[in-house]
Amino acid sequence: MAAETVTVPAELVIRRIFDAPRRLVFDAWTDPEHLARWWGPQGFAIIACKAEVRPGGVWHRTMRSPEGNVIRKHGVYREIVAPERLVFTYVSDDAEGKPGPATLVTVTFDDGGGKTRLTLRQTLFESAAARDAHHVGWTSCLERFAEYLAKRAVDVR
Repeated sequence: MAAETVTVPAELVIRRIFDAPRRLVFDAWTDPEHLARWWGPQGFAIIACKAEVRPGGVWHRTMRSPEGNVIRKHGVYREIVAPERLVFTYVSDDAEGKPGPATLVTVTFDDGGGKTRLTLRQTLFESAAARDAHHVGWTSCLERFAEYLAKRAVDVR
């Protein structure tokens, strides 16, 4: 399925329909065991993944790129409304481990009769280039997520 993308200078919006029940999709975004299997672009190895999914809880993820670079991302959960909505900050560390600017990610999960319409909105980008880089990353990540979900949805049906 192709993802629909809408962008404005400081905002990224990606909408996608997944052939899986909303509860499963939400759980895959909030259970650290699920997250460790899909939360990164295709071809990236997840080295570490932690998520304290509660308001004020932290998350972090360490990945290795296909070229061997170690990449660290982290943030804080601001809002969790199961199984409808997640809001969290998103920070990328630079090569020296210094945190970059924080963006805000809001993910909504709408029930579609056995399918789930996911809308990912990321805001507060400092530049169009930063937004566009996240677009590439999230698009690849959601492809990986769809593959993971397809395997999990078969198990629960």
